Amino acid sequence: MSNTPSVVKLGGSCLDDMTDAWWDDLAAHGRSHPLILVHGWSKPLKDLNPRYTEPSAVMRDRYGNQSRWTTPEVIDDIKTVSHALGEQVFARLNSRGITAERVVGSDGLVRAGEGERWWWRNKQLVELDNLVGPITGVDPRALKDLKPGHCHLVTPLARNPAGQEVNTDADRAAAAIAGATGATSLTLVTDVAHLLIDGEPVRRISAQAAAAFRDKGATGGMRKKLRAAGEALDGGVGRVIIGSAPVSDMLAERTGTVITPA
Repeated sequence: MSNTPSVVKLGGSCLDDMTDAWWDDLAAHGRSHPLILVHGWSKPLKDLNPRYTEPSAVMRDRYGNQSRWTTPEVIDDIKTVSHALGEQVFARLNSRGITAERVVGSDGLVRAGEGERWWWRNKQLVELDNLVGPITGVDPRALKDLKPGHCHLVTPLARNPAGQEVNTDADRAAAAIAGATGATSLTLVTDVAHLLIDGEPVRRISAQAAAAFRDKGATGGMRKKLRAAGEALDGGVGRVIIGSAPVSDMLAERTGTVITPA
């Protein structure tokens, strides 16, 4: 057994596709390692209300960074889908002998800085109070009872300097949590088996090469994952694995893409 936590980010679009065998594997790993699962919510949010599928639901700031347009009502909807998602995860883990608890990042776990205020809307750059913010710190004391056989399911909201709850990127939240808790690995479970460069799967890549591809060739969700991977490695995490396989296979480097400091 080990008291070093395993930090796993579960993409919101993946949860419905996880098989019983995938959950069996996660539970087997969790019996010997504390588990911290950080979940996304994009697909559940879209399923909750069609307005979240509209192009206006996602905005770009003046630097071209993409973010969900977030209001207090959106924060409430995120909490609604996160609660339902948590019930599903708890049922799957509890039936396999793993206890679990939900932690909302804004309840003392994740701190955020002031968010960008200038956003493109109707082809104009306007000042908006969008409730998003970059992660500036994690207080691991909010993750109590880290032990094998127990799981913390983290909803990656944060609290900004004004005390507001804000939306954060789940991959980058997982990276910050992995660094703050001394995790040796961060596993990003997504809907693709590997990072692809020029159409070819990449089994292993350095942080420097991954960052170069991120800035020149990566798009969408993979670009965010590569940014999160770099931040995790900068925070002291030994490696980041991106893939769609069972967690133990990814940690054993039998599949997925492994990103290392050098």
